[in-house]
Amino acid sequence: MKKDTTNNDLTVKEKILYSLIGLGIVGGGVFFGRKLVVKSVANREEKKSFEDGTPATYAKQIKMAFENDGWWGTDTEKLRTTLQDIPSKQVFLKVQESYKKLYNSNMITDMSDELQTTEYNEMLQIIGQKPDKTGGKPTNVVTSYDGWAKRLKAAFDKSYGFLPGTDEEAIKAVFNEMPTQKAFIMTAAFYKKLYGNNLMDDLKSELEVWELSDYLKIITTKPKG
Repeated sequence: MKKDTTNNDLTVKEKILYSLIGLGIVGGGVFFGRKLVVKSVANREEKKSFEDGTPATYAKQIKMAFENDGWWGTDTEKLRTTLQDIPSKQVFLKVQESYKKLYNSNMITDMSDELQTTEYNEMLQIIGQKPDKTGGKPTNVVTSYDGWAKRLKAAFDKSYGFLPGTDEEAIKAVFNEMPTQKAFIMTAAFYKKLYGNNLMDDLKSELEVWELSDYLKIITTKPKG
């Protein structure tokens, strides 16, 4: 009597097909399992963002600045103020970690994608001027002068499409941070050394007369230092 080999003798083609189906099922399970884990991590981190001043809160504010309430572009003013509020480089690193957990994305990469080169350089300088640890020693004054000079140059170099422009809010942010008139003078000296230009001359060329007058009032009302 002839033995039925229908179920035992699979062709090579059938074996390969069944193997691929099996791998697909396993791979799909791994993919969806990983997706659930990522979602769970994001949900746990989201709960931390309701408390003011936490890394999760800063991370969410940065993401909201990128999204700009659905409008085209990034809310650079919101991004700037959020980065200014972060107290130290140590906390900034925690913000990056929280951003990764919340959105499964690299915050610095997203920032570079969202901003012009001049805006990106400004934001990096804001972080670079912070103390290493919260409550630690303030940034070296030389670092501050250098950072302010670079941020002002970035503000002057901003463009709107193919049209040159000026980021007035970035200039105002720098002026507000300067504690004294001496800080402005020293920043001007660093600006001259870095770019070979006179800071006041560049301010006059970048700003309208009334804007320059208003901005200089921010400096002249500060102590001489």
